[in-house]
Amino acid sequence: MAEMFNVTVLLKNETDSSGFRPKITLEQFSTWYGGIHGYLSLIVCFFGIPTNFINITVLTRKHMQTPINLVLTWMAVSDLLTMASYVPFAIHFYCDYPSNAISPDKNSIAWMTYLLFHVNFSATSHTISIWLGVSLAIFRYHHIQSPETGNFARMRRLIKSRIVIFGIITGSVLLLIPNYMSTNLELLRENSSMYVLEDFKLGTSKVKPVVFLNLSLYSVVAKFIPCFLMLVYGALLLRTLDMQVRIKRRRLSKLGVIIQRPLHTARTTVMLLVVLVLFLLTELPQGILIVLSLIRAGFFEDVYIPLGDVMDILALVNNGVNFILYCSMNREFRRTLLSMMCTMSGERKSSLGTELITDSMRKCSLLTDRNASIRNEFTHEDVQTFNLRCNDGNSVMSVSAQRTVTEEKHAGTYNNIG
Repeated sequence: MAEMFNVTVLLKNETDSSGFRPKITLEQFSTWYGGIHGYLSLIVCFFGIPTNFINITVLTRKHMQTPINLVLTWMAVSDLLTMASYVPFAIHFYCDYPSNAISPDKNSIAWMTYLLFHVNFSATSHTISIWLGVSLAIFRYHHIQSPETGNFARMRRLIKSRIVIFGIITGSVLLLIPNYMSTNLELLRENSSMYVLEDFKLGTSKVKPVVFLNLSLYSVVAKFIPCFLMLVYGALLLRTLDMQVRIKRRRLSKLGVIIQRPLHTARTTVMLLVVLVLFLLTELPQGILIVLSLIRAGFFEDVYIPLGDVMDILALVNNGVNFILYCSMNREFRRTLLSMMCTMSGERKSSLGTELITDSMRKCSLLTDRNASIRNEFTHEDVQTFNLRCNDGNSVMSVSAQRTVTEEKHAGTYNNIG
């Protein structure tokens, strides 16, 4: 959501009371990083878009349809849409033109309208992805706690997951209605063709109530509450896994089985920790910065804007890294992916072999038909010549008739051999 504010205010390089002047200010860092942010974000998007498509393809296989995988599928859809929307934004506002520049071509009404769409669309899809991550932790925890098995329990969980996903999508759209209403375009100055997003005047008494409500709701409902729930259920999930391992170890020890290492795989624990760390690094700092921008004058221009691109790249990395996590830490995902690749490779080879055989048979058929046609035409002409000579009273057999007789003898000999 950092890209929603098209405002660039430089941080003043004033010396503080202690006489200390920082060597690298946020302004200088933002200017330097803005020059490479567009290209880095495109690299992440061009990796994340196809890999999220692969995630969707693998997770929607029939044997992979579980409540957890259903949530992961819609997370991949949401992440894919977020990055797809970011590609044109990064190309135009960072690669084609400098990030801190304003020009009639860069800030035209068409491109600023797309920016307005991108702001609202990416905020919505990213909020959906955040809450799907929370529901993933909750579903996983209750799945471990519940001893129910069988097709009926599985179908009941699938129905619940579908209802929760629909509720998350609907709730995210409703939550961001104030954002849709408060984000508008305005002319940079009178008699100008350059447009910018309307200044929110955050941290001042001039801030609009709808803007204050929007950012307050967004920071609490889309940042702090998801972070809190993720931490709580993540900790409960790790604690449950540890308790199950201890119970299994105790049972096996009674049977005389010596355990040299933990029964649970370290990959599961590492995967959970990676998800938690990425989630917290992406969402919690941004929520804190939004709240400080609302209550402190000048904080939005001096701190939030210079760090906006960094928060964007962290969110993009979080959207595109799931494929690596699934491949490295989920055996069933790897097996399904490899099976699909082998099936596609086998079909391609089978199709190529069939085409080669068909082509060879077609060539042989054409060659046989051609030889038969030439033979039939040659014999027919010679017979006509022979008949004409006989009708004229010529008792001498023509050379063409001799060729016909010879050809028929050869054909008869060939047929006898065959």
